[in-house]
Amino acid sequence: MSENQKATFGAGCFWQVESAYQDVPGVVDTAVGYEGGDVPNPTYEQVCTGTTGHAEVCQVTFDPERVSYEELLERFWEIHDPTQMNRQGPDVGTQYRSVIFTHSPEQQAAAEASKQTAQADARQPIVTAIEPAKDFWMAEEYHQCYLQGRQSTGLLGSLLGR
Repeated sequence: MSENQKATFGAGCFWQVESAYQDVPGVVDTAVGYEGGDVPNPTYEQVCTGTTGHAEVCQVTFDPERVSYEELLERFWEIHDPTQMNRQGPDVGTQYRSVIFTHSPEQQAAAEASKQTAQADARQPIVTAIEPAKDFWMAEEYHQCYLQGRQSTGLLGSLLGR
């Protein structure tokens, strides 16, 4: 039995990203938060100013025996427009940038390869950044599982079958 792994994706509003991964078989848990900035333990209000350097992200905990990192990357490219710089639809600002935070050299290589594949199918240049994971700061509880109408994370989310 392998250990669960983490994957972290920024693709616009973190609510949408979390929603896209919650029902993927093999995804054990999801949490929304902030990553990539310089302010420790930022608040939603701080991140919304665009001055902290953080992106809204979803951290996905997954069982690699049930779903591969490559499959999670495929979903990432499908759920947003990676050619839009610092925005997704009506959400504008650096906090909505397209970014993959990698947790290992293997994830880095897989993310780079998937970006090349996605670029081959794109009509415009892909602007998605691929960076080593930094500190992940959990967003406020009311943001967790927001679009599902339930606020469960961690152990409770696991007990609920997420």
